[in-house]
Amino acid sequence: MSPIVFLATLLLSVPVAIVLAITAIWYIWESGNTVLYDSFAQKMFGGLENYGLLAIPLFMLTGELMNEGGMTRRLVALARVFVGGFRGGLAYINLLANMFMAAIIGSATAQIAVMSRAMVPAMEEEGYDKGFAAATTAAGGLLAPVIPPSMMFVIFGVLAQIPIGDMFIAGILPGFILAASFALVISLIGWRQQFPKGNWMTRSETIKAVISAAPALLIPMSIIGGILFGIATPTESAAIASLIAFLVGWLVYGDLKPGNLAQMFKRTAANASIILFMIAAASVFGWVIIYEEIPQQLAGLITSVTSDPFVFLLIVNLALLLVGMVIDGIAAIILITPILLPIATGSYDISPFQFGIVACLNLVLGLMTPPVGIGLYIASSMSGTSPGSILKSLWPFLIAVTLVLLLLSYFPSLSTLLI
Repeated sequence: MSPIVFLATLLLSVPVAIVLAITAIWYIWESGNTVLYDSFAQKMFGGLENYGLLAIPLFMLTGELMNEGGMTRRLVALARVFVGGFRGGLAYINLLANMFMAAIIGSATAQIAVMSRAMVPAMEEEGYDKGFAAATTAAGGLLAPVIPPSMMFVIFGVLAQIPIGDMFIAGILPGFILAASFALVISLIGWRQQFPKGNWMTRSETIKAVISAAPALLIPMSIIGGILFGIATPTESAAIASLIAFLVGWLVYGDLKPGNLAQMFKRTAANASIILFMIAAASVFGWVIIYEEIPQQLAGLITSVTSDPFVFLLIVNLALLLVGMVIDGIAAIILITPILLPIATGSYDISPFQFGIVACLNLVLGLMTPPVGIGLYIASSMSGTSPGSILKSLWPFLIAVTLVLLLLSYFPSLSTLLI
């Protein structure tokens, strides 16, 4: 009966955290085991007793402080220094600025919202198709779950019980591969449509842009550098990054007003609480899954079909693509990790880092695909472009992501080389 309750509540669009909690309660009620009832609340709170989860609200706060502190436009100006003179330069600037933002915000939806406001009007003014401008910005948001720091990596690392710092490092090479594939897409489209030719900055403009953006670059450097060199844990790096974002935005740029901190703390607390409640409910749901031996049953079914790890990951990719179309990426990673990860590591000897990167990148594709496609609608709302127009220009980027997913599934070393 529990699977029926799970599917029914999910199809009724009940919030995923509530779905997980209700399913667990129903299972306990069916079992008639009063000891499980007594342990329910303890198990929920136990799911949050993980030091690594502190990184989630801290990275969210860093993003809030950075947006309020005026760092976005300075990073866009810095990107212009490197690629602004190429044909289609503003499209490359959009992509490079998204890479900088991905190394700071760590959330695809937040990144799409910020960059749509900043880049789509600028690209439209220079003669780019508005649908293509919004599509490029939305595609850039796909870098957020792969380039560290990634909120999905934090959650996956906690659920998989692997070092979050190593998970971040594992995402560096796939992130650059994905960014390079997007650059190739822009180049091919630009060659075909004859994008406007950009202008290189003068020496004085270049120096001014680099100096202006240098303080903002301390944020990704403190996060990635602290983890790479073992100076700080991901949680400590997130705390340091939020402090730097506050000091730079307030004392260096002067755009951040201390009086606005209360509202930023409130927004951060509200957004983080949603994710943390899902994780708490997922810990109880995972408890039910273990009792039901669902991973073992599913492993038996899949291993009877194939013994090849690559074929297994192809099956997983197809399944996750369908899941990501109807469920938010963070909710989906919480849902599928306890079920599929034990099969990947136990039956196919797949590295949890490879599985995590493939799963996170795959699930975030759901942000761009109907019927849910929240990233698509955010880009549409922020840019004033119809979702259909964006989707029409987005498909080359989606093909690029698919090819990168196949590469990451076939070559484990792309995910594990730097660890």
